[in-house]
This record gives sequence, C-alpha cells and structure tokens, in this order.
Amino acid sequence: MNSSRPWLRPIVLALLLSAVAPSFAATDPSFLLTASSNDFATYFPGQLANGYFSTMTAPRGTEGNLAYMVALMDYTRDDFSRPAAIPGWTEIDYSTGTSSAGHFWMNQVALAPSVFQNYRQVLNLHDATLSTRYRYIDHSRATDVAVTTFVSQASPHLAATQLSITPDFDGIVELSFALNTWAPYQPRMPLGKLTGEQMQEAVAAHNMKLEPIAPATSDRAAFWYHGDTHVLTSHGDAKDLTLSLDGRAERGLRMAEAAAISLPDQLKPIDGKFYRSDYRLALNLRIPVRKGQTYTFTKYVAASRENWGGDARDDLALARTARTQGFDALLSAHQAAWHALWQTDVQIDGDSKAQQIVHSDLYYLLSNSTADTAWPIGACAMTPGYAGHAFWDSDSWVFPALLLLHPSRAKSLVMFRDRTLPAAQQRARERGLPGAMYPWEADPENGTEQTPYFARVLGEREIHVNADIAIAQWQYYLASGDKIWLKQHGWPVIREIAKFWTGRATFNAKKQRYEILHVTSVDEDYNDVPNDTFTNASAAKALNIATAAAAIVGETPDPRWSDIAARMLIPFSEKDGHHLDLDESVPHDMDSWGGSSLPMLSYPSLDFPMTQALRQRDYDFALSPITGSHRDPNSMGLAPTSIAAATLGDAVGASEWFRRNITADVIKPPFNVRTETATNNTGYFLTASAGLLQNMVYGFTGLRIEEAGVVEAYPPVLPASWKSLTLKHVRFRGIAYDITIDRDAAGKTRLTRAAH
Repeated sequence: MNSSRPWLRPIVLALLLSAVAPSFAATDPSFLLTASSNDFATYFPGQLANGYFSTMTAPRGTEGNLAYMVALMDYTRDDFSRPAAIPGWTEIDYSTGTSSAGHFWMNQVALAPSVFQNYRQVLNLHDATLSTRYRYIDHSRATDVAVTTFVSQASPHLAATQLSITPDFDGIVELSFALNTWAPYQPRMPLGKLTGEQMQEAVAAHNMKLEPIAPATSDRAAFWYHGDTHVLTSHGDAKDLTLSLDGRAERGLRMAEAAAISLPDQLKPIDGKFYRSDYRLALNLRIPVRKGQTYTFTKYVAASRENWGGDARDDLALARTARTQGFDALLSAHQAAWHALWQTDVQIDGDSKAQQIVHSDLYYLLSNSTADTAWPIGACAMTPGYAGHAFWDSDSWVFPALLLLHPSRAKSLVMFRDRTLPAAQQRARERGLPGAMYPWEADPENGTEQTPYFARVLGEREIHVNADIAIAQWQYYLASGDKIWLKQHGWPVIREIAKFWTGRATFNAKKQRYEILHVTSVDEDYNDVPNDTFTNASAAKALNIATAAAAIVGETPDPRWSDIAARMLIPFSEKDGHHLDLDESVPHDMDSWGGSSLPMLSYPSLDFPMTQALRQRDYDFALSPITGSHRDPNSMGLAPTSIAAATLGDAVGASEWFRRNITADVIKPPFNVRTETATNNTGYFLTASAGLLQNMVYGFTGLRIEEAGVVEAYPPVLPASWKSLTLKHVRFRGIAYDITIDRDAAGKTRLTRAAH
C-alpha cells in the first residue's frame, strides 16, 4: 500500500475557508432532517460519507454499522464483483454496570420510547454530522446520552464519533470501543455462472425471497449483499487506547483501519482490556462515574486502502495525531469543508419541501463523490445496491448534475472511463469489434464487465452506454474548455467509441440507411429489438462528436463517422407525425416500467434537435403509456418527463412531474433516502437524485451546454408557487455565476445571470 500523509493540508485549508465562507444558520430547516422515537419502527438508515469511505446511520448513534470504501471490491470466484464491507468503526457500546436486574449492553437493548426517552436524532446536511440525544433508562439507572459522528470532508482518511454520558447515579459503568469485523456473508451465490432460473432456484432453496423487508431491506438483498474483507493482522493497546488492523477484500485490494480513543481529562479507568474475536476488535473499559457529571469520550478513526493511503501503522499515526489535535479541530475543519461545498447551491424561494429534498439529494451526491480522482459513482452510492457497479447512470445522470455545480467531482467520472479504456478495448476485441465497448455494469476499480450471468445477454445488448460515455466526455470538454484534457483524455475515449459504432451499425442497402440491431432498449423490458430510438440517436450524436473532437485536437476523422450519423435511422411514424420508441416492426404494447423512453430525447446531454411541434407530438404520444402503466413507477423516469414538458414551455406539466419526484413514496424517512421504486427498497438511488437535480439545473432553466457556452436553449419555466429558483455559484470555463429564474413585474418568467 502506498504510504501517504497529506491530510494536514486539507484541514489547514478548510480552517482558512471557514474564515471567509458564508455561514448558514444552523437551524435552517432545509438542512436539518430529524428522527424521533416515532421513527423507530420505520427507520431507513441514512449515510455519512466523504466519497472515500462511509458508514450507515443507526437510531442509537452508538451501534456498529456497515461501512464501505470507494471501489474496494470482493472478487469471489464464480461471482460478480461486489463492495467489500470494511470493519464497522462507529460502535461505542455502553453499560450502566451490574444491577439487580442483570447486566445489559445498550446496543442490544430493544428500541422503545420508554427506554430511549426524549429521543432526537438530527442529520445536519450542512455540516454533514449525525447528532443523537436521549435519556437511556436501564431499570433503576438513567443516563443522558449525546452522540456526534462524522466522516471528515477536510481530511478524507479520518472520521470520528464522540459520546457524552451524564449518569443520574454514582457507580461503575462499562464502555466498549470496537471495530466490527463482519462474518463472511452467507449464503454466497455463484452469480457469475447462474442463469436467471437457477438464481431463483438458489434463492428459494435458501428459504429466501426476492421481496423487500420493511423498513430498509431491498427486494434483491438475496443477491445484492456485501462482499467480505478479511482481517490479516490486528492489534490493540489498552494503555495507549488504540486499535488497528490490516485487511484484504476477498481476492482484492488491501485496506487498513485504526482507532485512537480519548478519555475525559483526569479520568482513570479502573481497568482496560483489549478484546479480540472472529467478529470484534475492542477496547473494554470500566469507568467510575458520579451522579450529574458529564463524561465525554471520543473515538478517532483512520481508514485507507491500496493505492489510497497507507497501512495500519500509517492509519494509527493519523488517528493518534487527530486525537492530539482534538475533536473540535477535526470537526471545525470538516464543517468548513462542507460549508465551502455549500457555497454552490440550488436555492428555491417559495417551496420549503422542495428545498429540503434538493438539499438531501445534493448531500448524498456530494457524500459519495470524489474530486479530481478517476472513480465513478455507483447507482446506489457506497452500498451493495446494484453491487456498486458503474452503469450509464454515472455518465448520463450523475455526471451532468455535477458538471456545473461541482466540476472537479464531475471530472472524476469521465476520468474513470479514460482510466478503464484498455478494458473496454479488450472487451471489443473479444467480440470481434473495433474500438472500445464499455460494459453495461463496470467494476468501479478496473472497469471490467461485471454483469451477473443471468443478465449478461441484456448487458451485451444495452450498448447505448457507449454513446452515453462519449457524450459525457464531450460535455466535460465543453464545460471546461480544456483542449489539453480533450487531447490527452477525452479524445481517446471518444475516438475508440466512434470506432465501435462503425463496427456495430449495420448498413441497410435497400433503404440506404444505417441501423443498430439486436439491442436492449433504454426501456429494458424491450430486449433484443432493432433500432431503439434513444440508442440510435445517442450513437449518431457520439459519431458527430468524434468528428468535431478530431478537428479540435488536430486529428483526421474517419469519414464514416459523419456518414453513419447522417444516415442513422431514427424511428418515426409518418402517419402520426411523431417519433417511435422502437423500430416500427416492434409492437410497443408492454406495460413496461418506463412506459415510453421518448422523453429521453429531451434529456439535456442528448437534446435531440426537432421542431417544437414535433416535440409536442412526441410528448403527447409518450404520456399515454407512461400514465397508463400499472407498474410501480421507477423514480429515474420522473425527471426526464418533467424536463420534456419544460422544453415545451409547459410549466404546469413540468411542475407536476417534478412534484411527483419530491412527494412520491421513494423518499424514505427520516433522512430522505431515495429508493428506486416505492416498494423495492433499493436505497440511496443516486441516479434519481441526480435526475431531480438535472430537472432544476437544465429543465426549469432551459439551459444547455454547447460549444457557444451555457445557452438558453428553451424559455425558462417556474412552478406557480415558487417565487424564484437560483443556481448559486455554478462554474463554467473557470467563471462562477449565479443564475436566477424569477418573474418580472408583468409576471413573465425570466432568467438572469450574474458573474462573480
């Protein structure tokens, strides 16, 4: 593992930023998500993360929770790659000691309002902290408890959790500071070789079902479980109050963790012991306490993985140094870093519910993204959902949402495709195709194909991902204006994808046009069909992009690129005067989850050119199957429909589809976690979060990123109840702007820009 200790620089920078960054009122309700004891039975965990490592939240604030690290994958034989759960680092368990009723650890006591009284937990999105308070009743003994946890945005290898206890008794209490070393998940399934029928047989044979379990277990938990991290070495020092371990993901990369504990000044434990088992590494302390006195304990945690940081020894040094500097210094730097991020914001005047949802979505996107790296973002963040793989979601949903708001984080996503270009080229060669063929499900570390075997045919055919990737590369160039980047990084990807399309498109000599056969539609219920409209339109754009990029970098374009693009079939009904979803030979008659993919033609990065009259006919044609579907709506489909309405100047339609996106049951309490559908519990669905933000950044504003700049391609629209919408401190080609939509004195919607 590479040893690196650059963590002091971000803290110093963040402290400097805190002196100049505008502070948001800590009580601003749009940044505060609160849980009460009424949420105990329906608590859907939130997340604390900094893009590099994470933890889930839990009601007590003291539990040991599942945690993950960016692109740390388990590569079990015959399986697909999956995120390896790293040792849980949050646990600080508490016992009031032995009493006449027996000995209890608080984390094992059932949640009940009578036991956890005056309960309140707050996820502060502005500070990215989780704060929990309650009065814990252990039979005749009561303790006031306060817990604060965060994963540092300023120093990404560090996290901390702080526990304060105020007992109403004199006595001896026990505390256990643990790193939870999870048991290997069972049952493991060889999803790298099971057919769909075999997979379902295996699920049933293990007495499981592909159904969600309330409140927060996904319907596909039977095969979207976490991978394993094996502890190789572990150490504990009861005198130094430290823990450390080195581990390795199954057949994968090495990782490390360490913890350093601080006790209240002048407090002397009666005794301290280092405990180690197959499932737990802990420091167990017995502490004398006095009634009414508050005792504060802090657990400083450092984490790293191969090619990002050092080993257990390095992490232990980081944790010790953090302990020396103190909790307040680490927290202050973390808050300052988040406050600097929030200088870029999407602000709504006139809709507090929408504002809170927008801040929630931004929080989860920022928590799961990294700046100036080459890692993608999984559809379900740093969780096992969709096995942490990179789909087109990373390029066509998350990337555009971040591009104007946080361009350095958007850049990481396109750099991932540049870094994994060799894997995509190898994949094309294996199929006898030129150029690069990126996989439908890519491993976030090495870019290899990771679609489960039972879905492999679908993955082979859902090839629009290759056009999505090329379009994202071009969009980054347009937004940055960086020709050096384009030549060194973007152009190779764009060129190789264009080569792929020359091999994948088929010339129909009889009709003198190019077609793309045997594809899976963006509406995935249509598999192995010819000429999916979104795929063909995206491929044509990718080919035109290649021609334009060649001119900029001084290369000679393949003349076939422009020819194929110009003669690409875009299915159309001459009789009814609108586009079709698929080739006219394919009946569009399924009650599919998407209903219609035609709104995707108006998606900002594609923005397929057409007249307003044709756009209206497309929209009208698409609404019937979308609104008539009996399927549980997929949350990623709501934003494209709203954006399509906005391109028509239909403020009512755009507002209604947006409203469904913030009031639907896909928003899970208490921390506004998005799920893929209302009932499948596939959580932290960042794809839909990014779609909602694109709805704001491009849909309502009508803005598009083009060679001429950020152009007002469509008139802005504003929901009737809103006074204004402001994109605060967006950046384009190195210049920061505030972009505002409001109404003039006559009530007409207008867009204004103010450069910083």
